[in-house]
Amino acid sequence: MVHSSSPLPPPPQALLRFLRQELGLSENALALGLRQASQERAPLPVVLWRYGLLSLEQLEQVFQWQDSNS
Repeated sequence: MVHSSSPLPPPPQALLRFLRQELGLSENALALGLRQASQERAPLPVVLWRYGLLSLEQLEQVFQWQDSNS
């Protein structure tokens, strides 16, 4: 489990769009991930992977997307 001592900022809308449109995550999956990421103060992509909502390959795609969009 990943924990941070301070709250993380909400994920950018562009990331949420990527997760929906490119990876096909449902609104319910995103809602669960956002809720858990907030409670655990952990990065959304890691939480989604840990809950089985993203495969390891998809998690890598998210990291690549984040690197190219930062």
